[in-house]
Amino acid sequence: MLSELAIRVLKAKDAHSALAIIESGVPIDMLFTDVVMPGTLRSPELARQARERLPNIAVLFTSGYTENAIVHGGRLDDGTNC
Repeated sequence: MLSELAIRVLKAKDAHSALAIIESGVPIDMLFTDVVMPGTLRSPELARQARERLPNIAVLFTSGYTENAIVHGGRLDDGTNC
């Protein structure tokens, strides 16, 4: 859908692959990530590392399942804004 809107989309199979794309130097404006991802690197850590490398990157978390992934006791993890 984003590609149909003429937005360039770079896909990664997991957070480590996404971080490799971020580290490649290709211009990236936004990280659109699932809250629950395959692999050992979780999306909040991916977002933190992405912001270390690209301080102005926007991060959008999405998922069909978010229980306790970034919300704990009704509060978002530190550094996570909605």
